[in-house]
Amino acid sequence: MTERSNPQQSGQAAEALARQFLEQRGLRLLAQNWRCRLGELDLVMLDSDTVVFVEVRYRRYSAWGGAAESVDARKREKLSRAAQHFLQQESRWAKHPCRFDVIAITADSPAPAPLNWIQNAFDT
Repeated sequence: MTERSNPQQSGQAAEALARQFLEQRGLRLLAQNWRCRLGELDLVMLDSDTVVFVEVRYRRYSAWGGAAESVDARKREKLSRAAQHFLQQESRWAKHPCRFDVIAITADSPAPAPLNWIQNAFDT
């Protein structure tokens, strides 16, 4: 993620980094950038038998609030509704346990921790 990249490119790079990070930890991709009329799910992963809805948040600077803090109540509600729609559309996953994770990436974080994986970040 370069300083010259636009927000969309930065978001795509952050999602690729998050996906790679999670796959290295044994999660399997079910869907990426899954869209419906209710919103978008950045990553839908399978962790053992648990369906994981992953919201990837990238911030270039932490000075105006961190990436994790940007997942506010309104965003959580939107993610929850999109996840419910996903489970209705992809019924083979509907009986699996589910959770919501957040991957927060802040470019100005000191290495080696620019990526923060928050498992079970919120409940619905």
